[in-house]
Amino acid sequence: MRKLVVQQWVTVDNIAAEEDGGLSFVSGESFSESTDPVFNASVLGLIDSVDTMILGANTYAQSTGWAYAEDQGEYGEKLNNLTKFVASSKLTDAPWGDFPAATVTRDPAATIRELKEHSGKDIWLWGSLTLMRFLFDAGLIDEVRMLVSPAARGKGTRLFEDRRDLALIEAAGFENGLVLLRYEIKK
Repeated sequence: MRKLVVQQWVTVDNIAAEEDGGLSFVSGESFSESTDPVFNASVLGLIDSVDTMILGANTYAQSTGWAYAEDQGEYGEKLNNLTKFVASSKLTDAPWGDFPAATVTRDPAATIRELKEHSGKDIWLWGSLTLMRFLFDAGLIDEVRMLVSPAARGKGTRLFEDRRDLALIEAAGFENGLVLLRYEIKK
């Protein structure tokens, strides 16, 4: 059965979005795929392990520029060619530049359940904290990947707001200061 894998950028103090909703802790020298080949291989490893991406409407609205990002290299090419779903109660369509449009789903839990039953690679939840929390509550998330940035913000939206029991799968540090923490969800 396919897994639903969440990947979130967080600070060392568990902030997944700053008070203004931004992710300034992701930018800068710590996130440079070209300067850390081991980190680059890890990022590409995730995208090679999935064939489907789901995102919430807000993350979709913030991410449509990826469809035109010619400077994103191999990562951008692979991301743009994934099958995509957007969870939204308002959108009627979700174009993705010159690439196949995302399918809008009004019932993301049912969509994930159906996708898990079909053969294929894993499913990737990209960003989308509200959707992530909904899918956690529905018992559909199998793995959480946290890319921990070497920064603290003190205030903002925390990745986890309630209790979650997790089992460590992997912990890896990179030269750019980032740490990858992979956890399986205890069910």
